[in-house]
Amino acid sequence: MLVKPRTPTPFRPLQTDTQQLINEERAKQASAKRIISMSGVGNERYGKKHGPRSPGVKIPGSGSLTALTAMANFLIAALYKFVHLPDFESLQAPLLERCAANGVKGTLLLAEEGINGTIAGPSEGIAAILGHLRGDPRLAALVHKESWSEKMPFYRMKVKLKREIVTMGVPNVHAATMAGTYVKPGEWNRLIDDPEVVVVDVRNDYEVSIGSFNRAVNPCTTSFTEFPQWVSEQSAEGGLLHGKPRVAMFCTGGIRCEKSTAYMRTQGFDDVYHLEGGILKYLETVPPEESRWSGECFVFDERVSVVHGLEPGHYEFCRACRLPLSAEDRASAHFVEGVSCPHCHDQHTPEQKQRYAERQKQVELARQRAERHIGVRVELKKAAKENP
Repeated sequence: MLVKPRTPTPFRPLQTDTQQLINEERAKQASAKRIISMSGVGNERYGKKHGPRSPGVKIPGSGSLTALTAMANFLIAALYKFVHLPDFESLQAPLLERCAANGVKGTLLLAEEGINGTIAGPSEGIAAILGHLRGDPRLAALVHKESWSEKMPFYRMKVKLKREIVTMGVPNVHAATMAGTYVKPGEWNRLIDDPEVVVVDVRNDYEVSIGSFNRAVNPCTTSFTEFPQWVSEQSAEGGLLHGKPRVAMFCTGGIRCEKSTAYMRTQGFDDVYHLEGGILKYLETVPPEESRWSGECFVFDERVSVVHGLEPGHYEFCRACRLPLSAEDRASAHFVEGVSCPHCHDQHTPEQKQRYAERQKQVELARQRAERHIGVRVELKKAAKENP
């Protein structure tokens, strides 16, 4: 079904030198300052003890959390924008170089349909990268969401070229012009409290498993590419979406909902809504006593999960399968740090488990020496290529 494109409701806010970088990293290791822990498993949780007050800068386009109020060392910026970037490949190298020069790490995805990702670093470094991006007129209106971490939540910087900035695998779904109606966090409760509204969590099953909104339906997908099939199945007679009811959708930061609501409109759904700024903006701005959220929100970095106020949660990564682990999971007989957990203990071969165990051994040795282990090998390989 063809849908007439429309302008969606505006989204409002809510190396240089490789050897030098390696030397700087070695100096950090030697002084044991701002050491990035190899493993979140069994480690001191992020945010239990806040670091010194950051000097702080106010970054235009950000949410209400600023460096003026943060009590941590690293600013995290989550960002995305659907916009036509036919020359996206040429943006990769300058962006990667800027991030390296400003001590910024994380992952950014570039595609013809826009930009998406999360980065972290000193507040001044994040400001420099956002300024660089917004220097492109097409990204001048780029907005981002902020949070803070006592530790650097990423091990390296990656700028990847993709076909889509969020992969659905369906052609001609143009989120920039076809997305559903934005609903601000302060108005979200009233919408999802309506029993006539179908509330859909468009995240993957492992994300939903640790927290979601009351009344939300879990499509039980393992990949966003499975979402169109779920819509098709539920649109049949007897399904949740039969008769094209009003639908409210949400995801972590908002990007998957922009594309999912655009897809729903191509399928003939007229009354489709999505949470502006995603779960993260809701947890940042809605008081816990008014919240319809239960549990924690999975995030794609070393914090693993966050709660209200975007404070660090209580989950940790399994280093074998990357699924979030609760305290109960870590108490299981199937949990072996760095090797297996209740979710994956029967999914790996003995050879794989042996490799994981050896890796964990190196992690523990690095931890005892107050050194970083993850990410170092990649950086050294890169240095060897650039400086033969």
